[in-house]
Amino acid sequence: MNQSQARMNADLISQVLPAGTVGVESWENGHEITLFPAEEEYIAGATPARHREFRDVRWCARQALASVGAPAGPLVPTATGAEFLVRYPTWPPGYTGCLTHCDGYRAAAVADVTDVLALGIDAEPHDRLPPPALSRIAGPDELDDLAALRSNHPGVAWDRVLFSAKESVFKAWFPLTRRWFDLRDCTISLDPAAATFTAWLRQDLSDTVPSARPAILGRWAVGGTASEGHVVTSAVIRRSR
Repeated sequence: MNQSQARMNADLISQVLPAGTVGVESWENGHEITLFPAEEEYIAGATPARHREFRDVRWCARQALASVGAPAGPLVPTATGAEFLVRYPTWPPGYTGCLTHCDGYRAAAVADVTDVLALGIDAEPHDRLPPPALSRIAGPDELDDLAALRSNHPGVAWDRVLFSAKESVFKAWFPLTRRWFDLRDCTISLDPAAATFTAWLRQDLSDTVPSARPAILGRWAVGGTASEGHVVTSAVIRRSR
């Protein structure tokens, strides 16, 4: 990404994170970081590109953890067996967080578990989803909502925002519950004026965490046009009061 594109996208993570959470983002490659032995072992054998991606997003994570006074430690998945295909890193005790990366962008977010049960973030290229993909992630009501959003606000790739929002919800939900859900099990309402969204999970899923608020709230931000730039979203599962 060139400098003008980076300026166009700047500060996306701060736009989507609510109070009580901290995020760090980067558009650069090759951050200097010394990996912990467990991280080195986990990434051993990966391609050079994967190594850079792995290091850069952990650089973001360490910056975020340091800003809240949390200790640095290896961020490696511990999932085994049925969780093999959905691997999320273990965070320091007392904290929860999430990592995300896509072409030209990486970010990390961290929160204290006193108020936040789980946190998900996601970054995507700001372009339209292929039609087959959209039909697999959106229900009829969501498709109708997307048509209205495209008509009223044509400068945003709304289908990509919807997909990213669902990814953020999943990335908050799965590490907390260890329960898989299909993206169509999550219904999302996007608010174009407030740049927020509300997510509802299928009833039997939402009952899994009685200490959580019933609706999952999130935010979205877009940098650039619908053919150049990024979509970034966040979803937070907070404790019920």
